[in-house]
Amino acid sequence: MIADKTTLQDLAIFHAEEEQSVFNTLNYAQTSGGRHWLMHLLANPFHELKPILETQQLLRLVLKHRHQWPQRITNGTIMVIEKYFQSQVDAIPRHPGTVGALSYKLLHGPDYSLTRYTVEHAIDFMQGMQEFVDMFSNEELPSLLHTILQRIQMLLNRAEAKEMLAVKNKKEINSPDWLRFGFFLLNQYKMQVNELIDLHGKLDAYYSMATAIEILGLQFPNIHNTKEPHITATKLYHILLSDPVSYELQLNRNTNFIFLTGANMAGKSTFIKAVGIAVYLAHIGMAVPAASMELSMFDGVLSNIQVADNIIKGESYFFNEVQRIKNTIIRINDGRKWLVLIDELFKGTNVQDAMRCSATVIKGLLKISNSLFILSTHLYEIGEELKVYPNIAFRFFETHVTAEELHFSYQLQEGISNDRLGYLILKREGVVDMIENL
Repeated sequence: MIADKTTLQDLAIFHAEEEQSVFNTLNYAQTSGGRHWLMHLLANPFHELKPILETQQLLRLVLKHRHQWPQRITNGTIMVIEKYFQSQVDAIPRHPGTVGALSYKLLHGPDYSLTRYTVEHAIDFMQGMQEFVDMFSNEELPSLLHTILQRIQMLLNRAEAKEMLAVKNKKEINSPDWLRFGFFLLNQYKMQVNELIDLHGKLDAYYSMATAIEILGLQFPNIHNTKEPHITATKLYHILLSDPVSYELQLNRNTNFIFLTGANMAGKSTFIKAVGIAVYLAHIGMAVPAASMELSMFDGVLSNIQVADNIIKGESYFFNEVQRIKNTIIRINDGRKWLVLIDELFKGTNVQDAMRCSATVIKGLLKISNSLFILSTHLYEIGEELKVYPNIAFRFFETHVTAEELHFSYQLQEGISNDRLGYLILKREGVVDMIENL
């Protein structure tokens, strides 16, 4: 599924302030490698159904074994091994006897200590990797996980590696064996260990996703490779909110366009982003923030939420809005299935001009039946002329005013809002009084 940089930014999949990102919300990785692979998985949604279903199956298996997850391998363990590979250790004898080991220990004390310390961590690491293989040995594995575990077992199938796997008590290892294992790691097994570290990062990334699913109470969606686009969701919510309000959603070929209205702060942007994030997560094989969700495969998600001007190029906010809409129309006019999210169309021009531009664009988008659209606007007036189109649904977020206080229910309602609350917000925040007292 295609999602450009603007869409990833609009949906906060990644964010300059990391704690505000979807990535950070899902990041329960225990190692730097796991964090790296989680970022990779999140940045590369699938284009086909098979890997999505395999990832779902993999994550279900990880959930099943999450509380038995091997704990031998820590980020510190991996860092010790990687640092050893980068160190300038004096040459270790390949087959040290008792005398040779004693000589190396006396003449190269710091390097002997570093080697022994690293071998201890390497034994923990290799035994931990074997535990992964053993933990899933009786399971029917999806190909993604089978490939990883098969490769781990192959890499551990070396005579010295098997010796290290067989260690029960490290205190019983003698000096010649410390050096022999150190020589093996540094001169004969370095590439294999680095590959094992990378494979552990992948497992850690899936562990992170599974942990997020359990802690956040996410649910796996049913996703289908159908010709016509559709989304049906119950109790869908925004994953970044600590106390979110949930929504019911239904979009299909017959009703493929939501015309969304409501006052500022009523919840329009949150709803649009919640839908986009859920659809995006479904396409990486992840569970979603909803009680249930059923959807088609999409070829891409495009958003028009946070448009900015460009002072360097001399481009206005409105010009960039137009360019984003132009590029969106070019991309979605290809017969493929797209989810298009537009928040407050044409904010960069006057009301009358914005109404004319918005009505023109919406009427054009309504002709594209093979994509789904959610569009929010303050321009509720244009809703009347759009009611003649059978494939458009009108939804709004209601706001109640009591004694000049605003109350937002954040509940999605059927119809069109005509709330005009800008002045009331200005007054509530004390700006009117400040101006009067100037």
